Amino acid sequence: MNQAIAWWIVVGLLVAAELATGTFYLLMLALGAGASALAAHLGLSMTAQMLTGALVGGAAVALWHLRRSKQMRLPAQADRDVNLDIGQTVQVQHWQDDGRTTVKYRGTDWQARFQGEGQPQSGRFVIRAIDGSCLLLEPA
Repeated sequence: MNQAIAWWIVVGLLVAAELATGTFYLLMLALGAGASALAAHLGLSMTAQMLTGALVGGAAVALWHLRRSKQMRLPAQADRDVNLDIGQTVQVQHWQDDGRTTVKYRGTDWQARFQGEGQPQSGRFVIRAIDGSCLLLEPA
């Protein structure tokens, strides 16, 4: 078996492992193994093939990790990817003096707090975060 075929088998195994586990990082490593297979097709030495795979796979993993960590700067209670209520709107009838209210949302009453500046007025508000069971609202 030539080296290129061996690398393509490694690519297939990594993709299969990713499908079984759901770990996107394995696809990045499969990309590196694919680069090694291409290096083998070009007739590069085994050392060059391994270095190519390591550099491409490692760079792909690092870039994916940086991209994911930038997306996760929001705390979980304010991240729409974690809580689908973020960004939804509610109607506020009246506010208490301390910036709290009760709103109807998803068929039940929720406690809510004003997160904007100034004095809140009745009207439409957007859920910006959830603190326990309290909705944090800003003007829509």
